[in-house]
Amino acid sequence: MSESLVDWNTYLEVASLSDIGMRRATNQDNMSVALASSIDHWKQKGHLFIVADGMGAHAAGELASKLAIDHIPHLYARFNEDSNGESLRKAMSGANGEIHRRGQLNEEFRNMGTTCSSLLLLPGAAIVGHIGDSRVYRMANNRLEQLTFDHSLVWEMKAAGQLSKEDEASNKVPKNVITRSLGPYPECKVDVEGPFPLSAGDTFLLCSDGLTGVINDDEMGSIMANMSPNEAVRVLVDLANLRGGPDNITVVIVKVNQPVPGDAAQAITNQNARADDKGTSTPVIVASIVLAVSALFVLMFLLTGSYLPAILPGVAAIGSLIFLIYRLLVSEGAPESNGVGGKVFGRGPYVRINCPSGEVFSKRMSNLLKELQSGAIDKNWQVDREQLKALVADAEAAVTKKQFSKAVAAYGRAISFMMEQLRNQNTGGSSSSIDL
Repeated sequence: MSESLVDWNTYLEVASLSDIGMRRATNQDNMSVALASSIDHWKQKGHLFIVADGMGAHAAGELASKLAIDHIPHLYARFNEDSNGESLRKAMSGANGEIHRRGQLNEEFRNMGTTCSSLLLLPGAAIVGHIGDSRVYRMANNRLEQLTFDHSLVWEMKAAGQLSKEDEASNKVPKNVITRSLGPYPECKVDVEGPFPLSAGDTFLLCSDGLTGVINDDEMGSIMANMSPNEAVRVLVDLANLRGGPDNITVVIVKVNQPVPGDAAQAITNQNARADDKGTSTPVIVASIVLAVSALFVLMFLLTGSYLPAILPGVAAIGSLIFLIYRLLVSEGAPESNGVGGKVFGRGPYVRINCPSGEVFSKRMSNLLKELQSGAIDKNWQVDREQLKALVADAEAAVTKKQFSKAVAAYGRAISFMMEQLRNQNTGGSSSSIDL
């Protein structure tokens, strides 16, 4: 495969969407999708995905999140001496310094900040860098894992054993108070997680808290498991808005169809074979033969008392031995091809849940649509009921045939249709949302 003609769509499905929500005047979220320019670049640096949720008055939050998504890819590309995980940490810390510097130059931007979650997809592994409460999830085998730890007051208190489940459920501690972010201070602590092994079918979700504040983990997992990434991002955003849309909502979904392209897989296999054999490459084979033959001649000359002729093969044997020892030491200390180098970061995943089956979630979405239709009638919203009826009929037909993945997708399309209809309502300044 020509490296200049790589079509990553063969190996990845990537979809992203950022929405202002129902209550905000501006969108302070930002996101970045940076696919490798070639297979060689991918082997060295991987694909990089970022979601940032800005904080600050005026346009400060929007600027902070924009600086994060602009500077992190640039800085990460510059760091080549460290492992990928360390390079990502340094890149995010570097972005922190730039955001802080810019904030100090303008009184209106002072103390601006942003959460930030980054995902690296490398050959056979994923690495996550994060600060704040934007999250990264992985969906695999109908199981959803949260790979990041929320740097929020609630999560920090829970981890310290200072918050009971009852207190958390009663919302005594505000959930939107974060304990770390990029920008407010000259130094920050960025957490890195992984590496997490990659398999075909693994699906990753990066999102701001505008999604997680109103959508449950099992709902996110079920939508991801039963819809394509393009459909899933739309339905997740629409469902969040239907539940009030109190904040900006940003979603990036990445599905791994084939974790390693064929050409790159063969190259990595060859690299690993050379590293594992530690003595089967041509120079090593030659040196081993020279050592054996030279040692044989030295032994033969010494046994016959010919000490002077033994000097030349003796020097060759010593030189070959030194070369083999050097190669052994170099191969043992060499990093792995994906830059992970065997180092494990963090303690994630921090949450693991089994998602409801397609059948269970189909019933849930059916009930949700009934609530929406009832709410639309109560509030006298103008909805194309014939179109909605057709969409619901498609979903119900799939349920009858026990095609539950199709049913979930069909119900999702119906929900997105309802959201589109409700956005066009003349609500007299009120939020066109239903408390579901």
